[in-house]
Amino acid sequence: MLNNILLKLGRVWFYFLAGIQVVVYFPFLVVILLLPKGYTILFWIARNLWARIILHGCGYYVKVKNIDKLNSEESSMIIANHASYMDIFLMLILSKKPFVFVGKKELSEIPIFGYIYRRAAILVDRSDSKSRYNVYKEANEVLKNGYNVCIFPETHYLDDTILLGDFKRGAFKIAIENNLPIIPIVFYDCKLKHPWYPRFGKTGKLRAKVLDKIQVNNLTQDDIPMLTEKAYSIIRQEIENDPEGSALEAINKWKEILY
Repeated sequence: MLNNILLKLGRVWFYFLAGIQVVVYFPFLVVILLLPKGYTILFWIARNLWARIILHGCGYYVKVKNIDKLNSEESSMIIANHASYMDIFLMLILSKKPFVFVGKKELSEIPIFGYIYRRAAILVDRSDSKSRYNVYKEANEVLKNGYNVCIFPETHYLDDTILLGDFKRGAFKIAIENNLPIIPIVFYDCKLKHPWYPRFGKTGKLRAKVLDKIQVNNLTQDDIPMLTEKAYSIIRQEIENDPEGSALEAINKWKEILY
């Protein structure tokens, strides 16, 4: 009983840290986004203030392997498994080079935050084919500005009983169309320590690993299924072979709770 109360209070604290910063920064962000290079400044604030205050304020610290593989001058497509709200803040902290998230359109309806979100992310309504098509057009504009694109490609990522959901093909279509190397990243601990639903969790270390780039040279649209499966297999294998077994432990906990 006490543990459940503490978990729920911890989640309230997380939302407070995320929300209060948006409110405080909002007047400055509105002005910043009017500047020619405003997104670069916005990304710096998101990375060095917003994300770090949330992560450390919630009792987490980050341990990363192969960070040098991420900080490349060439534009890239960044992908990762998506098991927690903390994934977003981890991703921000990892990348020094600005990137733009492809994210759910529904988040743009959140008061205050939605105003910034609409101007800082590529929005997609997955139920609308026209919206999905526009993602490719907007991604091309982002790349022209020298930024990376970041997509969490999993379907059904909110199902905590699944180790890794199947991957949607959009990220790989964009990568091939723009000849972008794909940088896979694995987040090992978020499913266990900060799951979508606060039935368990704990503070401490959040591990991430940047994997070798997947090159797309000479690939065509016909290769999208192969590329999707290749990226999926690489990330899943890393999660399965985690010596600490965090994601597998999380799945077992959910099975005990649900079944």
